[in-house]
Amino acid sequence: MCASKHKNPAWYDDGMPHLWLPYTQMKTSAAPLPVVSTQGCKIKLTDGRELIDGIASWWTACHGYNHPHIVGMMKKQLEVMPHVMLGGLVHEQALTLAARLSKMTGLPRVFFGDSGSVAVEIALKIALQFWRNRGKPNKDRFICFRHGYHGDTLGAMSVSDPEKSLHKAFRNSVIKQYVVDIPTDEYGFSEFDSLLSGVHGNIAGVIIEPLVQAAGGMIFHSADILAEIARIAKKHQILFIADEIATGFGRTGNMFACNEAGVVPDIMCVGKALTGGTMTLAATLVTEEIFKAFYDDNPEAAFMHGPTFMGNPLACAAANASLDLFEKEPRMKQVEAIEAQLTEELRPCGNLSGVVDVRVKGAIGVVQLEKIDIPALKAKFLEHGVWIRPLGDIVYLMPSFTITPEELTKLTRSVALVLGLQGKR
Repeated sequence: MCASKHKNPAWYDDGMPHLWLPYTQMKTSAAPLPVVSTQGCKIKLTDGRELIDGIASWWTACHGYNHPHIVGMMKKQLEVMPHVMLGGLVHEQALTLAARLSKMTGLPRVFFGDSGSVAVEIALKIALQFWRNRGKPNKDRFICFRHGYHGDTLGAMSVSDPEKSLHKAFRNSVIKQYVVDIPTDEYGFSEFDSLLSGVHGNIAGVIIEPLVQAAGGMIFHSADILAEIARIAKKHQILFIADEIATGFGRTGNMFACNEAGVVPDIMCVGKALTGGTMTLAATLVTEEIFKAFYDDNPEAAFMHGPTFMGNPLACAAANASLDLFEKEPRMKQVEAIEAQLTEELRPCGNLSGVVDVRVKGAIGVVQLEKIDIPALKAKFLEHGVWIRPLGDIVYLMPSFTITPEELTKLTRSVALVLGLQGKR
């Protein structure tokens, strides 16, 4: 199948018979679009079309594509040292980044990984071994939440919603965890407290996507709810793990979602926007108390984990450059402006037929539908010159923070027009 009426380049026709795409039924899905370049908030295709990216390449390109400061730092690092192993060696970029992340989060110890899923795997393993090193090996299960999504590896899948996530096919193949609703009222918190009281001897940690359950449907909860979940976990001596892979680095209106709730978790996972959308890199941060449980004369107390490319100098250079931009450019003010514009311009969608809810949090705009024809919506959005990928029962926008008001308006108008047409069918 051709990606468009435009003749595809040879590299596309030669390679597509061999490529297996993510989250895709290869037999029935439309062919992917061949991209030739990116710039700012735009994706340029080989046929000359330019698409305004409404989802920042899975929420990573927070500064837009090809930001000159990040590109410049990466070029400089590439000429000096693109990679060196972190086993027995260290380098400036990793140490600088570790110190900066620690200062930003209040968590003093940083363990690097190479993807969000791996960061979650590391968090789960740290939690399990923390308790074993403390002489409590029976604390080997986790509390997680319905609609939660924490990655595609086996451990991450086990703490994701087994029925409503992307992992339903694997629900009988992963370790069974305690999956509960996020409590929202006094009764719900009383039940949550009672549950933890009864099972705390077997629970290593509670893991949550703070404020926004992203891939599970962009479902929001309040900072007060997050703070109360953390308080109850601490009350029962259960580690509180914040998966900030999607929410971190400004997306919800604070640098980290936990900041809004005044919560410093025991373990935090970050990734996605960490490098400004340029390279894969993630990190798992922990308290000093957790680190000290591994700091021992006994070699078996050490944390035996080490992704080959962890702390990659090129990726760390990109991440340091990205953090520079948060310090030097008005990113949080831009997020505030995006939130206001999304609120104003998506509000009329609430009057469209088939729309269940319209909600906005930081630089996240969501229109939830009763029914959704994802392939048809994708095709219509392309006709409007925008790159938007509906998810489950929602159409959502998570653009780069550097998007112009005019570009954002094109995205919101496209959503309103396409959903309006859908409602008339």
